[in-house]
Order: sequence, then C-alpha cells, then structure tokens
Amino acid sequence: MARTNIGTGQDIPKLSKELCQRLLTDLEQAKRPIIEATKCALDNTQYNPKVGYLTPMDKMVRTELNVSSVKKMSRAIFMLEVLLRNIDTGAVNTKRELYYIAKGEIKHNAAYKPLDFADQDESDGAIDFICEILECYREEMNCYANDRGGQTYSQQLVVEETMPNGEKATIDLSKLGTSPFQPKNRPQNLKLRAKQKIDFALIVESEGTANTLVANGFTKRHNSILMGAQGVPSNAVRGWVKRIQDQLNIPIYFFGDLDAYTMQNIFRTLKAGSAASLIRNSDYSAPSVRFLGVLPEDIKKYDLSDYPVKENDQQEVRALKKARDVLDNDPFFQDKRNKGLAHILNWLIKNKRRCEQQAYFTVNPRDPTMPEKIIVEKIKKGNFIA
Repeated sequence: MARTNIGTGQDIPKLSKELCQRLLTDLEQAKRPIIEATKCALDNTQYNPKVGYLTPMDKMVRTELNVSSVKKMSRAIFMLEVLLRNIDTGAVNTKRELYYIAKGEIKHNAAYKPLDFADQDESDGAIDFICEILECYREEMNCYANDRGGQTYSQQLVVEETMPNGEKATIDLSKLGTSPFQPKNRPQNLKLRAKQKIDFALIVESEGTANTLVANGFTKRHNSILMGAQGVPSNAVRGWVKRIQDQLNIPIYFFGDLDAYTMQNIFRTLKAGSAASLIRNSDYSAPSVRFLGVLPEDIKKYDLSDYPVKENDQQEVRALKKARDVLDNDPFFQDKRNKGLAHILNWLIKNKRRCEQQAYFTVNPRDPTMPEKIIVEKIKKGNFIA
C-alpha cells in the first residue's frame, strides 16, 4: 500500500474503504492480502537538523495474511470499524475507553469472540497499526491517549479556540486567577496572541514546581508563559508547545532534572519527537526548545545537592544503559548540532550522578524566589543548550 499523507479526518473513511476493498478483492481472487505500514522504530529513523525532528526513512512493515497474522489483521479491521463510527458520529474517546468499547462489541456478538483483547496493550497495538497503515494521527480518528495539555500560566497570553461547531471561544489567561489553562484535544484549533510582548516561555518538567513558581509570582514579574510538562510529554503537551513556537516566535526553555531519563525520554521527545511516533513528529515536536538545565556545570556553580545513581535503582540503571545505546544509534544525539546534549549524556554515564530541578531550592532556603532568580539569570546569560 502506497504511503498516503492525511490532511484531515475527511480523507480517512475514503482511504479505509479503499484498503478494505483491496483486501476483499485479494481474498476473492484467492490471493493472500498484504498490508504495508510505516515502520516506526529507531532503525527507520533519521534526523534532519533543517526540520529539527525525527522523520521516517523508507522501511515498511509488511504483513501478509497467514496463520500467524490473521488475528492481527482481523483485529485491525475490527478496530478500524469502531474508529470510523466515531468519525461518523463525532464521538471522542480515549484509548482506554476504546478498549472497553471493543470489549463491549465482542461481548454482545459471539462471532467476534476470536478477536477478544486480553488487555489494553493489545487494543492500543491495533489502533497504532491502523494509524501506521493510513499514515494518520490517532487524534484524527477522535482517539486521544491523554486529553490533558500542560498546565499553562501567563499574564500576557490570549487564546482563541475554534469549537467543533465553528464558534469561537476567547480565553485571557490573566483572568483565570490561580487556575491554569489546559488546552484539550487538538492544539491545532487554537490561535494565540499576546496582549503585550512575551519575552520567553518556560516549560518545567515537574508540574508541582511549575505551580510553585507561579504561586511565588514568576509570571507577574516576568512577561512570560510558564507551563508544567507533567513528565514525559503527551501529544497534547507536545502539540501545545509547538503551537507556542510557531505562532508566537519566542524563545522556549525547558527546565528539568539532570538525569538520563529526562534527557532522552522527556526533552528529546518534546524537541524532536520519538521513533514510536515518526508519522506525527512534524506536528508534535518543538525544535526550537532549549535545555536550560539542570546542567552539569550548575552543580558546582550553585553548590547544588546531587546524588549518585544507586545500583538497586533499576529505573536509573536502565536509563543509563539506554543512554549508551542512544549515543551509538540515535540520529538525534549523533548529529553534530546536538553535541551539547550528547555531552550531557556522556557526563551522566561517566559520573553516574543525577540532580533534580528542585535542588535549586537549596541555594538559599530562606528565599523562595531563588530558583526563579537562577532561571532568569541563566536565560539572560545564555547558560543553556540550544
């Protein structure tokens, strides 16, 4: 099946019908149907610094109908029918809900019993397979893994949202009091403008620390946008940051922990996407985002509290092991323009230490604004990695 770039959800029913008709024709002609999908894996990934995010190469996953693949192909067509019904009715569901909807269809129709999903991973796999076949986003099929964008605060930002019925809703973030703005569903429906000049956006790995900075007056003292990224960024967070990048054209900085997991799973995903989402990285990555810290040199400069990676901390040990692998095989970290980020990974591997973003609170424990002062100082002095 040739690659097809999806523009809007309006194309999906037509392409789905063409796919199913081709499979049916092959069966009627006693041929084994074959489905081809983009291979979303690191060995099919390339990084072009001109676009700034990971893109797929030419490898395809070729699935031919046989005894071992019949369940995979049948489940994909079954789940495709469920998703197409959502497009037709305008219904929206999370992956978890779709799992139970599929279970409900199977429960009420004994003929579907052989397709039953043992757990959500299996139904998620079917959804991902469909998206890779059609080269569309699951969001275009009204499916969302996480409907919650990052908690965002600003005294200058105004957001105009186009509703499904075409109506416009205007949100002035300065009027929300202590409540954050959290964009939902498709950030692509949002149009941004500034009431007055916005100097920068700060993306904070920890939602709690982001909220603390706001409560202590960060956005009142600085013409800025401040957002909590809630760990590994969801598509909603990634799409929202890209919206800020594309529409406001302001510097964007990421403030997070100094550890291998943050570098390769959180920051890299925010900046350049991931191998697992190759077909959607163009709309869900923000190449201009810069790594503000914690940087290795910050530990000595600010006398930060750091600590060694313990051998019994399996998550950290796995992250360091993966760091060695990405330095050898990940085109993002291998690109010379990202040598500063690769240097941090090498430092982490060599020193086996980590430092959390909250360590800035140790610098002057009696000054609640000290982390803010350090962050602003680093921005002004260019103490970050682009």
